[in-house]
Amino acid sequence: MSLTKIDLPKLKKLYEGKVRQIYDMGEHLMLVATDRLSAFDVIFNEGIPDKGKILTRISNHWFNHVGVPHHLITTDVTDFPPECKPYADILRDRAVIVKKAKRIDFECIVRGYLIGSGWKEYQEKGSVSGISLPSGLMLADKLPEPLFTPSTKAPDGEHDINVTMDYVKNNIGTEMASMLAKLSIGVYLKVAHAMAPKGVILADTKFEFGVYNDEIILIDEVCTPDSSRFWDAKTYTPGENPQSYDKQIVRDYLETTGWNKEPPPPALPAAIIDRTRARYVEMLTLVTGKGV
Repeated sequence: MSLTKIDLPKLKKLYEGKVRQIYDMGEHLMLVATDRLSAFDVIFNEGIPDKGKILTRISNHWFNHVGVPHHLITTDVTDFPPECKPYADILRDRAVIVKKAKRIDFECIVRGYLIGSGWKEYQEKGSVSGISLPSGLMLADKLPEPLFTPSTKAPDGEHDINVTMDYVKNNIGTEMASMLAKLSIGVYLKVAHAMAPKGVILADTKFEFGVYNDEIILIDEVCTPDSSRFWDAKTYTPGENPQSYDKQIVRDYLETTGWNKEPPPPALPAAIIDRTRARYVEMLTLVTGKGV
């Protein structure tokens, strides 16, 4: 059973995204991850059982291992504010109390491999986010070094737009833009190095940052299957589109349906849901050493 709708009527909900809901807890915020599934920016009626718990556990693991300031205050529901107590069974393992940071409105994307929109731009212009690359690279090739390729933070339902580093500097200043790039690449490398011995490639990922007490801190989620492309190193071959430890199973299925990628979404077969859940559980086990 998946939990796609979470109703906490005694708490003040600030925001509801594709997967997470944010509540105002006074000095702090509470983030709650549902089991909702989105693909091509459309939320599906069906969820993936335990997805919210899996994403939360993976994020919490990385927040505590990447060595940069972050927003986590507590992940233990018994330490949550008293008003959360009636909802403890719902919140356990899928909610966190975090610092109330001011979000920096850019997606901080790091690419270690040539895939997705980066591959599309490279084919057209020989560059990624305006950064020139050597000629002759193939789909999914490893890049000479990880690239910071930011995008706008678009409202839900709209697509983010890839932008150059100069664009970011012009919007938030050179110092902050440079710090975002440094922090983002640093976290990417730590996670990539941690997963390599486990036979997993971190192809690319996206981060969000905020400002709290005049310090830039890592917020939202970190290197989950929803925010990253993880590949199986054993089956990775440059020139081919690798299989990801994420909802790629759903995307591949949808491409066979003729769906126009506009609401309403088609129904998902139980077999697709089960296979997708298995991929999320596999990634949780690879990251933390423990299953659901």
